[in-house]
Amino acid sequence: MRIDAHNHPDWHGHDLDKFLQNMKDNDIDVTWLFTWECPADEFDSGYGGALPLMYDNGPIPFERALYYKQQYPDKFVLGYCPDPRDPEAINKLKAAVEIYGVRIVGELKLRMMYDNPDAIRFFKECGKLNLPVTVHIDYEFDKDTNAPWPNYWYGGGIDAFERAIKACPDTTFLGHAPGFWAHISGDDQFDKVSYPKGPVIPGGKVIKMMDTYPNLYGDISAGSGCNALKRDREFAKTFIIKYQDRLLYARDYFDKQHREFIDSLDLEQSVLDKIYYKNALKLVPLD
Repeated sequence: MRIDAHNHPDWHGHDLDKFLQNMKDNDIDVTWLFTWECPADEFDSGYGGALPLMYDNGPIPFERALYYKQQYPDKFVLGYCPDPRDPEAINKLKAAVEIYGVRIVGELKLRMMYDNPDAIRFFKECGKLNLPVTVHIDYEFDKDTNAPWPNYWYGGGIDAFERAIKACPDTTFLGHAPGFWAHISGDDQFDKVSYPKGPVIPGGKVIKMMDTYPNLYGDISAGSGCNALKRDREFAKTFIIKYQDRLLYARDYFDKQHREFIDSLDLEQSVLDKIYYKNALKLVPLD
């Protein structure tokens, strides 16, 4: 069995039919399907090629994820993340759980500090509802784009995320994106390039946090997660074995790069089973 623990409806040119075919082609049994709601001025126009249009309430509204789930309930686990700065965020989330069966909070991707009081209040409620939270972190540096800002930062960096994890011990968090995975190494590349290269240096913040906070899991999706593993093959195998109970196979794409690399490491089947589906089922059992 394989569970893709991070993807989105209508993402990178994949409508529902293409999405289902891609799941079949890649031996994906179930996908965690995430929204991305944010104000228009916090949305990087560089994503224009990945999304068909901009909706009123964000790039990937709940309605699209719900549509996929309603059409093929056995193929998708429904996620949703309202903006925690919305005074009605918790009420919206509770309604989505009670009415539509939301099981995960994701993806949180906003230009806000993830330890601000509204976010902490929201995260604590997620813990009470037994909903894991997937967060996206990006740092501010010049990416040489045509966007109005040189870069769209999200989350306020790894330190703000750590403060949130510490403040909400009963909430499960999944770290994701360049601003999280760059910290697998103790070097100084995290705020200079999105996809650092070279051997992993001891002292990485992600390692320290995984060792300190049992409520932190790793979402290995996208180029950031795959790059964090591929940059140092020997380290990757050791890392996966050590944290085999808290890493989740996830794509955020529609290719095979994560699977091909993981399968090339000659890991024991028991470890592969945890990464590919058992850890996901531990956090979100299927109905």
